[in-house]
Amino acid sequence: MNPCCGDGGEAPLGVTGGAPGHVLRVACVQMNTRDDVAANVRVAQESVDVAADQGARLVVLPETWVFKGDAEGIVATAEGPEGPSNRALAAVAARRGVWLLAGSVYEPASGGLVHNTSALFDPAGRLRAVYRKIHLFDATTTTAAYRESEEVAPGAAIVTADVDTADGVRVRLGLTICYDLRFPGLYSSLALRGAQVLCVPSAFTAQTGAAHWEVLLRARAIENGCFVVAPNQVGEHLPGRDCYGNSMIVDPWGVVLARLVGGVGVCVADLDLARLEEVRATIPSLEHRRADLYGC
Repeated sequence: MNPCCGDGGEAPLGVTGGAPGHVLRVACVQMNTRDDVAANVRVAQESVDVAADQGARLVVLPETWVFKGDAEGIVATAEGPEGPSNRALAAVAARRGVWLLAGSVYEPASGGLVHNTSALFDPAGRLRAVYRKIHLFDATTTTAAYRESEEVAPGAAIVTADVDTADGVRVRLGLTICYDLRFPGLYSSLALRGAQVLCVPSAFTAQTGAAHWEVLLRARAIENGCFVVAPNQVGEHLPGRDCYGNSMIVDPWGVVLARLVGGVGVCVADLDLARLEEVRATIPSLEHRRADLYGC
């Protein structure tokens, strides 16, 4: 297990340093999920404990943390947001008193398909929100062809959910998954619904990740004046299928607060809500939208 912790570094250019505000300590869990469900659950449980030991209030897992394998296995292991794998993880979160965004799992859907579904559990282990991935990764790179829609049905709802800091201040999350990251309209919609932290549990590929991952995460943070929390899968899952790693936490100015480049582990950062308000006051781009011309 590879723990890392970001200290945020110096205040970014153009944003004055102020007194610390209410802080939400967040952890990204980076995994190398394969087709052994029991082993994946054990790694995830250990990771939640590691994150809690580092003081995390919110722990976020990557996309499809329970199972990565062939199409037959995807359908066979589908269990939904309150299935046994999420429940086992929520029990650890409840024991440690942390919020848990359980990346995503496969959930049975109609027509022999599944949903790619994220679930938020509170510090008592209760299910608080469910988000089903809207945008499905049907793409052909130079190394592989991906057709997520052959197994997965798209979701049809934009979802925000509230968590709280250790001192009881409400923080609003915007829930997304992986390929959603390429659709900025979704993120502006979440910000306009009050999201302060944009969560992006992912299994971004090694090839596309090297080119686009950090650029897209920082862009979504900057253009919406939000923190971005993005745990990613890492390494090979199937022959020829590799994920990029580089789980990261980004502040509203686009500064990378914490990053875990390779290996399975956890990275942690403090999200200072005063910094968010400071950045939004410096460049109030959400207020300058011309919805009359282009909607979101």
